[in-house]
Parts: sequence; C-alpha cells; structure tokens
Amino acid sequence: MEKQVIAITGASSGIGLCTALLAAERGAKVVLIARSDETLADAVAAIEERGGHAVAVHADVASRDAVDAAVFQALGAFGRIDTWVNNAGVSIYGRLVEVGEEDSRRLFDVNFWGVVNGSLAALPALQASGGTLINVGSEVSEAVVPLQGMYSASKHAVKGFTDALRVELEVENAPVQVVLIQPTAVQTPFPEHARNYMDWEPKLPEPRIEAQQVAEAILRAATEGGRDIKVGAMASVNTMLSTLLPAFADRMAARQAGNQQKNIPPQHPAGTLYAAGGEGRIAGKP
Repeated sequence: MEKQVIAITGASSGIGLCTALLAAERGAKVVLIARSDETLADAVAAIEERGGHAVAVHADVASRDAVDAAVFQALGAFGRIDTWVNNAGVSIYGRLVEVGEEDSRRLFDVNFWGVVNGSLAALPALQASGGTLINVGSEVSEAVVPLQGMYSASKHAVKGFTDALRVELEVENAPVQVVLIQPTAVQTPFPEHARNYMDWEPKLPEPRIEAQQVAEAILRAATEGGRDIKVGAMASVNTMLSTLLPAFADRMAARQAGNQQKNIPPQHPAGTLYAAGGEGRIAGKP
C-alpha cells in the first residue's frame, strides 16, 4: 500500500472519504475526487498534517471531460496511478412510477456513466502501471430493493459493464485487474444525500455495516486483487437468494419497503443529486 497512488471518486463523504483516509494512513499517495471543494481541502489538510501525501481534484464524474482532467491532474501530481476506485454514487427514494425522468437520467449519469467515465479515462494509466480498477457496486448489483428501483438498475448496469470490461481486458491480455465491490447497507450519509420523493425521511434497512469494513475490502483488493467481493453477510445472503430462489427473494425484498423510512418528515428531499453536499461525514445520522 505504501508504494501505491490511489485515486478515489466520491471521496468527500462516506465510503470514499473513509477509504481515502485509511489509504493515506497506510502510506499510499491519495487523489481525492469529488464536487465538494472545501470538504476535499479539509481532508487533504488532515492527511498532510499526519505526514501523508494527497491532492484534491474537483470533478463531476458524470462529465467525461472532467474525469479526463482528473486523471491528468493525478498523473501531474504523482506521475502514475496504481489503483482507481469508482465510488461516487447517489440514490433516489420513491416508487418508479413517481420518479421524474430527469432525475432518473441524472442518477444514471452519476452511478453508471460515472463508472464508465472513470474506468475508460484511467485505463491507460492503469495499463502502464499494471494496476487495479475497482468499481463499487452493491448487493443490488444482483438483488433489488423497493423504493430505490432506479438505483438498483444502475448498480446492475455497473456490474454488467465491469464484467464486460474485465473480459475484454482478458482478451487483450492487459495487465489490469478489474474488481467489483458489493457491499450490503452501509452506515453512511447515503440516504441523507438521496433525492427523496417519499413523505418521510429515508433510511437504509438494518443490519448496516460500518464504512471502514468496505474501505478495508477496497484496500485489500488494491493489493491482492479479486473479482466480485461481497462485503457484509447480508450481501452474500441477498445475492445468493436472488440467484437460487428469485421468487422468494422478491417477496423478502418487498418487505423492506417499510424499513426504508424514518418517522419524521423529509429533511433535504433534493439531496445531492445535482449539488454537492459538502458535509464531509463518513457516518450517517442515526
């Protein structure tokens, strides 16, 4: 890890911020990529105060030009990229028939096209270093969850793209490992950042794991490789049920509708779908 340059999108909160801080603590040079300039600056300052090396790059991953510029800045700062982590993502809470098309398309621009942009932009640098591409999917890359239908669809698309890219690189015998990380529900500001169509404040169902557990899995993949890595027991259970007992899995998933709402009105229904959050928190509110 101490020999690596690691670039992480969505590095201003949650899993991305936790991974960046942990990687820097273990000696990696870190490139933090997100839309929240002030939060990124604070994270870089914290890393450098502890003797680490990091740079902040402002980019909306939905823009290929912005991601290309981020790769250019990363190479300018550290000369190479050993691991690129496509982590940036956002959700929408609401029934599919209620969610507006503009919001759905924006979600795909971030969650799916952000992964495509990051993967293809970083690929030449990763081929040069013999590096690792890590895409953060979800247990709903194979399963589904109600009231987050478009999010589930985007994570299915991420898995499909990741699998296809891995095979193409195998055909070319390219020296790049491609890893999909599939966490279960994680205790981050994820629901607070979601666009919310519901009459209640959103939440993730229990049980939830801590962001550090996912960060550890990402950093292990950066040094040891892997393929599809489930994080959290429920990720393994839910994906297995969806594969082996799909009708039963549908019924179990339907029961989660009521477990995704707090008994309080919506706090920030616009979320961070279009605007940066800027809070810089790893953990979500209770």
